[in-house]
Amino acid sequence: MYPVTQPLAFVSVTAETLDAVFCAFRSYDMVHYGHSNQLRQAKAMGDYLIVGVHTDEEISKHKGPPVFTQQERYKMVRAIKWVDELVEGAPYVTTLQTLDKYSCDFCVHGDDITLTVDGKDTYEDVKKTGRYRECNRTQGVSTTDLVGRMLLMTKAHHSNIASSDYQQHTDNFGKGPRGSSPWTGVSQFLQTSQKIIQFASGQEPQPGDTIIYVAGAFDLFHIGHVDFLEAVHKLSEKPYIIVGLHFDQEVNRYKGKNYPIMNIHERTLSVLACRVSLPFSVPKKKGIFRTVDSGNSLTTDNIVQRIIKNRLLYEARNQKKEAKELWRRTPRHTLTFPNGDFRD
Repeated sequence: MYPVTQPLAFVSVTAETLDAVFCAFRSYDMVHYGHSNQLRQAKAMGDYLIVGVHTDEEISKHKGPPVFTQQERYKMVRAIKWVDELVEGAPYVTTLQTLDKYSCDFCVHGDDITLTVDGKDTYEDVKKTGRYRECNRTQGVSTTDLVGRMLLMTKAHHSNIASSDYQQHTDNFGKGPRGSSPWTGVSQFLQTSQKIIQFASGQEPQPGDTIIYVAGAFDLFHIGHVDFLEAVHKLSEKPYIIVGLHFDQEVNRYKGKNYPIMNIHERTLSVLACRVSLPFSVPKKKGIFRTVDSGNSLTTDNIVQRIIKNRLLYEARNQKKEAKELWRRTPRHTLTFPNGDFRD
């Protein structure tokens, strides 16, 4: 069980005296703990973190159709505890004008390549002027990997399964003929005590706090979960929320198929990254058990259906992303540029 005590809030203040960080604009589609870890690292580089999120139109133009709508993505990013301010409809190409507009000293992005539909580095301008910094990308997780789990319907990502079935089948998904990169490959993630400490708030309940326990799978942590935790937070003036996570085997028992999509270790960090972040036999006997309606109908099943509906488009997008990673990182004497030119 992991206590998460901070209330959800959108912070927007003037940061005239702060060393503001403008975290590189991203799509933040299917927000996962890798995104959260990037934002955690970015926040550590300065005092005030502003995050820009692209529109559906921009993402579709440069990358392909997003799984989540822009409003859903805005809400998910706001729910991450290290985000101080969010910019809606951020431009896909980050310019000096953009940084100046929001009084940012520099921008931050992961060490993965980001190109426009025309093959241009989206951070070229800010890199040339020294207003660009990189943080380490979290290996073992990517949107590509999560989409693959949903489409392949295997269970190798569960915490107690050592089968090679999932690895064998991923060869046909999100991967070019030259092999896989560690940034878009299969998750072999196991969270460490250090990572849990980095994500956790470390706060203990205080006198007068109302301790509230909730439990579930919290799989593919999404805005339905955020809305639920927000509703729980409103049940008391001084809530202290403890979130219990079901083990992978228990989730698979009542959900079936290849659920959960994220294993227990991954779901742990996903919940801990949220600002508000229980068997129920004892609470029921004591009369302290309540059912809370989140007011949001989104479920993990809905997300899976969105992926399946656009399977071919996502496969093409993931293979293109893999090719870009390999093109950027493979040593070569002859370079093939995105526009088809060759240069020695």
